[in-house]
Amino acid sequence: MKCSPSTASLFVALNIIRALSIIALLLVFSSSIVVLVDDIEAVNHFVNGATNTTAFNTGNSDYVPNSTVPNQPAGAFWAVLNRLLIIFQTVVLVLSEVGWPSSFFDRFFPVLGRDFGVGALGVMQCLIGASVLSHYVGEFPLVTAFFLFSIGCLNILVGLIFREKAKDERNILSWRERRKDILPTRAIGGFTVRDEKSTVCASPSPSQSASSRAGLGFGRQAEKAAEMKGFLLTKPDASLPK
Repeated sequence: MKCSPSTASLFVALNIIRALSIIALLLVFSSSIVVLVDDIEAVNHFVNGATNTTAFNTGNSDYVPNSTVPNQPAGAFWAVLNRLLIIFQTVVLVLSEVGWPSSFFDRFFPVLGRDFGVGALGVMQCLIGASVLSHYVGEFPLVTAFFLFSIGCLNILVGLIFREKAKDERNILSWRERRKDILPTRAIGGFTVRDEKSTVCASPSPSQSASSRAGLGFGRQAEKAAEMKGFLLTKPDASLPK
């Protein structure tokens, strides 16, 4: 089945956005691990007394020095939990973009499944990017979070335009699904035959029909030749006289 140039261009454009989305998620995944390690090292450094704890204990500092851990009860716990949740979300979104396992998402996370577009995915990417950008982070996490937020906005726009058809249009194996609607045909011995579970409905040309009658006649040999080509000859039911 041939695709029109507009369909091919749309397929390429949507898959480019898909690739950028995966790259952005992987970058945020890496930067979150870096920030998580830096926060744990800063908290350990602070607990061991290597830094000045007077300002922190008196409430003059809002964060643990050189970290994103807030100066509040269980601040280290919530900071670490926030990074772990971001890492988990990026893994889930990458799997949804790859499309594996599709049955799992269709059943437990329908908004990330095959029956929905990429608008919900874009919203989740924007939320992750905003969560990272709402804290003071280094240059690498800052750039990756801004990149993810931009891709999320693009996915929201694509979702609003194409809605649930976006994932179908970018599906690499979509030609297998569309093949079910249009079956190719091939010629066998002058007859047109459909490929998948279809019947032979065309007839030979007049010249071929005449040559076959001239060569085989209408006896048992002609019947065998017709059966070999896929035709089934049936006799009419006997009827009683009036």
